[in-house]
Formats: sequence, structure tokens, C-alpha cells
Amino acid sequence: MVLYTGVLIYFIGKKSIVLQTVMRGSLINMIGPKRGIDMADHALLEYDMKIKSAGQEKDDLQLIDGASFIGPLGSWDRPYTFHIAGDCGSVDITLSRLLEAVEATIEVLVLEVKSCFSLSVGCFASGFNAEIRLFDGTIADSQGLKRSVVAVMDNSFIDLKFKVGALSSSSDQHCCSFKVKMHGHDIEEIKTDFALILVKVIWSTLPRGFSG
Repeated sequence: MVLYTGVLIYFIGKKSIVLQTVMRGSLINMIGPKRGIDMADHALLEYDMKIKSAGQEKDDLQLIDGASFIGPLGSWDRPYTFHIAGDCGSVDITLSRLLEAVEATIEVLVLEVKSCFSLSVGCFASGFNAEIRLFDGTIADSQGLKRSVVAVMDNSFIDLKFKVGALSSSSDQHCCSFKVKMHGHDIEEIKTDFALILVKVIWSTLPRGFSG
């Protein structure tokens, strides 16, 4: 997850430009890998974030532009954060490297929508207090949310917290937990005043981590 201290940014990829409007100090949903990654060598994290201006693209301000190497040395099995300072703001990136983990693919379907409502989906994995924000937006009709892939430590749990509420009022919180499995899937239904939320977690194994 990424914490940003600006107002409007976009990410430039090889094939597309992703535009997001964010408030100061809010989380940015990053596009992650569709499958798990084996930490066999250094991983390269490349970023190009800009602040959109009211003028032309050439007038946009560069937030950060660079790359970071993440290798097998250092802390494992706990989240840590590194700070990237730019000329027009800063970004905090939180990540964790898990020595033995399984892959959890999280699918969320919002069905039987009765009225427009706000929905926030947070994920807490492996007993860590660091939240992985899966979704934060408005739901107007039945839909499936973007699938998310999370690595979870063996013999632990993945906890999902759903904040559901009317657009102009406080939110109610609904929670569900899943025990880690090597294979298979789990399904749970959450009934709210606004919609029926169907949660599915698909489990699969990851390659065993760095062994030295």
C-alpha cells in the first residue's frame, strides 16, 4: 500500500496511464501482480508518479520517478515502510517479505443492491496490523470488485473488514476471517441493509521462500 501526501496523481505504465484523485494522506491502490512472486533474487520496484495540473501534460509536476531494489537481506515476516521524498510531495511504501506463505486470491461480489452506498474493504493478513486497502468507493449497482492477490503466512488467518454505509452518514462494519489453506477455497456471505456481499477466497501454494 502507498500513502501519499498530495492531491492528484497518475501512474505511467508501459501500456497505459492510470489517473487517480486522492486526498492528502490517503492510500493509493496500486496495480499489483496477478500471481505470487518467488524471492529468488533482487526484485525491481519502478515508479513514475506525477501530479496532474490544470494545464497541459507537459506542465504536470513530477512527484517521484525512480526505482528501488528489494532483495533477500533484511527483515522477513513483518511489514516495513520506506519513505520516498520528491520535489512536490512524498510517498510511503509499505511491504513485507514472507518466508513461508500461501497465495490468497480474494473475490468480492456485490449483489442485490437496494440503494447507492459507500464501501470500504480492508485486508489484514498474517496477524499484521498494517491494512491492505482492497477497495474504497461508491457502489450504485450489482458488480464484482477487482480481484486482489495477497500472500499470507502459513498457519495464520486473513481478516477482511467491510465498512458499509449511506453516502452522507457513518458506516457499519462487517468482518469475516479465513484460516489459511494449502488449496481449495472458502465462501462467505455478508448481508447488509444495502446489498448482499459474497466473499470468495481461493487458496494456492507459493514456491518456498529464500533459503539462504
